[in-house]
Amino acid sequence: MTTDHNTSIFPKGESVSSEWFSGNAFLTPLLAKDKNNDFAMANVTFEPNARTHWHTHPRGQVLLITEGEGWYQEKGKPAQLIKKGDVINIPEDVEHWHGASANSNMVHIAITNYQGDVNVIWMAPVTDEEYKDVNEQ
Repeated sequence: MTTDHNTSIFPKGESVSSEWFSGNAFLTPLLAKDKNNDFAMANVTFEPNARTHWHTHPRGQVLLITEGEGWYQEKGKPAQLIKKGDVINIPEDVEHWHGASANSNMVHIAITNYQGDVNVIWMAPVTDEEYKDVNEQ
């Protein structure tokens, strides 16, 4: 399944750094933290096989899946298939990753809370072996 970006809610955005993502992923900022909102919002597009590295959020995150399908996995737990229409509520300080499946794009809106000036702590990449195991579930 591929995503037709002519029908996407938001533009595909700019390519994200391989420092925090594996594969081709793109980000469109939607709302920056300000005096009224202690969170940031962004639209993130993952091409097939693209995924975040393992990471945590000091005050949690919410993902709204708007297109395609992919995976969400918390460290030490089985991966969950996520698809258009799903809402994922990620608790604070839970090590996790998310991204597209091997055969589909996945697009989500990420709402990420801040603790002071920090909203994410990046960790190691999800290895190809870890990702392969998830896609063979």
